Parts: sequence; C-alpha cells; structure tokens
Amino acid sequence: MDQVFKALSDGTRRAMIERLTRGPATVGELARPLSMSLPAVMQHLQVLEGCGLVRSEKAGRVRTCHLEPDGLRTAEDWLAGQRTGWEHRLDRLGDFLDSDEGKLS
Repeated sequence: MDQVFKALSDGTRRAMIERLTRGPATVGELARPLSMSLPAVMQHLQVLEGCGLVRSEKAGRVRTCHLEPDGLRTAEDWLAGQRTGWEHRLDRLGDFLDSDEGKLS
C-alpha cells in the first residue's frame, strides 16, 4: 500500500490514472497532454504498473494501458477504515461538547 500512495503522490501519475478511468489508452494518448518526453512518461507508467494500479499490453508497436481497480481498492479500503475512526472520535468530541462537562460556565 505504501507504493500505491507513493505513486499517487505525483500529479502526473494521478493525471494518468484519471485518464484511464475513462477507459484504456495507448502510451501516446497518455503522453499527449503532458509536457515531458516519452521515456519520462514510460517511467511514470512503470511506477504505476509496479504498484498494481495499471497494467499494459503490447500489440505490435502499440502499448495499451488499463486501470487496475483492485490496486485503488486497497487504498480506498484503508482510507475508509481511517475515516470511520475519525468520525467516531469527532462524534465523541461532539457528545462531550454537548454535555455539561464540555460547557463553559
């Protein structure tokens, strides 16, 4: 999971993920809106593939990338668990502030 969050910490990789949510894309299609070289784009894709967020397949000279939802699901599940804890603590704080103990005299 650390590798997923590390991969998502980069804006370029997040943009690639966002593009792939609309469906598969070739490396060229992913590179087109980015102001970087094709080798740099490939390095970003390697990071995304390495942590399981993206998979690619090559047909002839064209490499097509696909989003791997299970990779994102791992991060989503962890965040959901954290959110539950945060909400529980905030509910307890709200209860305290509403109680006689939490009121200022």
